[in-house]
Order: sequence, then C-alpha cells, then structure tokens
Amino acid sequence: MDSFQDKLSFDFKTNQQIINLISYIDSFKGKWNIVEQKENNYLKELRKIATIESIGSSTRIEGAQLTNNEIKELLENMKITKLTTRDQQEVAGYYDVLEIIFESHTDIKISKNYVQQLHQRLLKYSVKDDRHRGNYKNLSNKVVANYPDGTQKIIFNTTEPHLVESEMNQLIDWTNQQLEIKEIHPLVVIAMFIYEFLSIHPFQDGNGRLSRLLTNLLLLKSDYLFIQYVSFENIIEQKKKTYYEALMDGQKDRYSDSERINAWVLFFLDSIFKLTQRLEQKYEVFKTKGGYLNDRQKRIKEFIEKNQPIKLNDLVQAMSDITIYTLKKDLQYMKAEQIIASIGKNRGTIYSIS
Repeated sequence: MDSFQDKLSFDFKTNQQIINLISYIDSFKGKWNIVEQKENNYLKELRKIATIESIGSSTRIEGAQLTNNEIKELLENMKITKLTTRDQQEVAGYYDVLEIIFESHTDIKISKNYVQQLHQRLLKYSVKDDRHRGNYKNLSNKVVANYPDGTQKIIFNTTEPHLVESEMNQLIDWTNQQLEIKEIHPLVVIAMFIYEFLSIHPFQDGNGRLSRLLTNLLLLKSDYLFIQYVSFENIIEQKKKTYYEALMDGQKDRYSDSERINAWVLFFLDSIFKLTQRLEQKYEVFKTKGGYLNDRQKRIKEFIEKNQPIKLNDLVQAMSDITIYTLKKDLQYMKAEQIIASIGKNRGTIYSIS
C-alpha cells in the first residue's frame, strides 16, 4: 500500500501550490454548503445546465459529436426517441449514472461491485458493449486521445488484464482507508484514485467516462456538494491537451520508483479551483438579479407590481388555480430572496416589491 504514498512525495514548491489550492477550494466548499442548505430554486436550474455540459463534454472527449443543444433535446424526448446511434446511447448511459450519483451518492460504496455496477449502467444502452459490460477487461487496451478530425493518438499503455483485479482491489482498499483515517487530504486521495484508475484502465471500454463519473461521486461523498452545479467534465474538454500531458507525466515512470504524480495532482486541483471561480461568478449573477423565479412566481411578482401593496387574500382571489399553501410558500421564498418585502403579521401582512 505504501507505493501509493510514494507517488505523492512532492517537492517543496509543489507542496505549497497544493496547500494554497486546497485552502481556497475548502474555503469555497464551506461557503457553498451554507448556500446548499437554503431552499433555492436557482440551484435546480444550475444543476440542469451543469448536467447537460457534463454529459456533452465527457462524451465528446471520447469522440462523440453531439452538441449540448442536441443532448438537451435528446434527454427531453428520450422516452419516445429510439437510441439508434452510438453517440445517443453513450449520452443516455452517462445521464443515467450521473443522476444515480447525484441522488444516491451517500449510499454508494466504493467497492469492486459498485464500480462494476456503474460501468454496467453506463453501457446499458450500447448494444456493441453487451459482451464486456460490467466486467473487467480480458484484452489489453491503451489510453487513446480522440481528436475532432477523427484521428487518434496513443497516450500510454495500461495494466495487463491478468493484473487488473489485484491492482483495483489495492486501489479501492487504499482509497477507502485514506478517506476514513483522513491522514491525507481527501482531494489528494481522489486525485490519486482517478490517476490510478485511468492507469489501470480496468474495463475494455468506457474507462474515461467512468473516471469522470467516479470523480463526481468521490467529491460528493467527501462533501464537495458544489460539483453538482458546475461541470468538471467541461474543464477537461477545454484543457484536454494539458489533461493528457499531466497523466503522461506520471505514466512515463509507471512501475518504477521514480513514478510521481505532481503534474496530475496540480492539474486536478487547479481544475476544481477554476470550477469554484466559475460557479461563484454564476451565483453572483443570480444574486444580482435577485433570485430565480419559476413561471408561477413570475406571475405573482407581476401581480404585486401592478397592485401593490397587496394581501395574501388578494392573491388567492386573483389566482384561484393555485392553492393558498403554494402561494404562502412562494411568498416566503420571494421574501427570503429579497424580491418582495412585507409589513405586518398573519392575515394582516402586506406585500410589496422589495
């Protein structure tokens, strides 16, 4: 097990860079988790946007051609659309697993069985992958970069099939142990897991996509809840060349005492740092606008603007299609988001635009 920690023997400058990045990310995590606790409809919209970006970027990294708009349309009509192309099948599988991770990350264990189950679900719609879906590889494979013009470039060789099970067992055991005892910061542990997973490349196909899904899973399990609202996959797509170079920097010394993952850990942490900045900017725009409103809440706001000051009973009479309970809840939300102001208590409360 010490072989993993040997790869984390960083020089002083790298250590300082890692400390600074982790400090910023953890500070943002603390602030964001407070935002997460509030009832906030805008987060639902952010997550929808991030989900489309994540699916699009992760599948395009592997050579798919669908745009984000095409993916959005496909997901909206998936129940009536036949998944005839491989690109469509990959999008549907990625969406399924991403939703499982978002909804059930606290219940998913990092184990051989769960990793294989997620792989099986990822390739659920891919007819071509029937034979090896959910099973470790039995043929040698390589990490290959796919480029928009259709060309491919071999990045590095991976673990031979007969060694996959033992290397994956060691990696999973080490990761679970470190996340429990917390001797190494969880972000560094997650970076190590992803590097090793890609180096082993345990499945015949789908390893790149699964590695990014596992990144989301491990970050959520370590309480980095903001990852749901901004796309890690999009960062990788935009920095694909640097992404592969960082992996290759450690891989060139694979299975030797010289193997170090300095470049990969810095790339990984810097990507998350950039995500926090991106999310903070998006959220600032939201706060400037004064909160997200759904169509029903926009109706309420328009009514108040035209008739202010108003009482709850005025809304009940004007919007008989909406229950009083829903109206009360919407008014509470809009007041909390400082869209409206109120004076008085109970039935005598008067509402106006803030």
